[in-house]
Amino acid sequence: MAVIHDVIPAFELFQPTSVDDALALQMRHGAKAWVLAGGLDSFDWFKDRIKRPEVVIDLSQVKELRGVRTTGDGLEIGAMTTLPCYRAGGNICYADTPTGLNREHAILDADRCVAVNPSDTAPALIALDAKFVIRTPKGERVVDAENYFIGPATDITKMTILQPGDLLTSIRIPSTWAGAQFYFEKVRDRAVWDFALVNVASAMTMSGGTIQRIRLAANGVAAHPVRLTAVEAAVIGKPCNEETAEMAGKIAIQGAEPLQYNGFKVPLLRNLVKRAIRGTAA
Repeated sequence: MAVIHDVIPAFELFQPTSVDDALALQMRHGAKAWVLAGGLDSFDWFKDRIKRPEVVIDLSQVKELRGVRTTGDGLEIGAMTTLPCYRAGGNICYADTPTGLNREHAILDADRCVAVNPSDTAPALIALDAKFVIRTPKGERVVDAENYFIGPATDITKMTILQPGDLLTSIRIPSTWAGAQFYFEKVRDRAVWDFALVNVASAMTMSGGTIQRIRLAANGVAAHPVRLTAVEAAVIGKPCNEETAEMAGKIAIQGAEPLQYNGFKVPLLRNLVKRAIRGTAA
């Protein structure tokens, strides 16, 4: 077993249960101390050696810092109060509201949660009929790529089927689609690395200009990568032309329910599917 020595520099951890105790710890340790609230940025700084505290004061146990309280002239929000959405154990989706910032969110298969799966490799693996190999204490099981990812209707707290004790060990890509015409396109906000607004991947074989077989998947439109089986069924046996591409695009967006600010994803998905059928970005 390999031993990794590149670890976060050691620090002394304190978990006070009151504001007074937290303040006393800060006074005692001064500039050597780091106050930990949410922790997301802090742990990145620790790992990158940007911050090297000798003492960390974790505020997670200070109950008086959590909660929303009414005051004589309004509200007071404790500094450690979180805004848990459905995926974090709450009971509301803050993105799926009239004022929610939901430009990047789902237009398909939303169920309480409208966050999307942003992966670029997932739709490509689905298009290639990949298999995910999972090891467990009871043995090995193999699942189709399209069944590995799950949406909130199945389990709102998870994005894959992995259970405690499961370990994804490999991804198998069969030779089934060797020699096929493969297409991938991703639309993003910036011409640098960025999450997809919508992406699409397809694998297709043709004979004499007619589509024989096809697998087509999209992402950035739902909480899980979506295999577009209705499109696949509709285009098999059809000529690979503009008419078929137009039909495919219309089928792809059936059932789409855009939110207040992401309606542009509907024509975007339609057009990417059309391009995938044509096999060109023209």
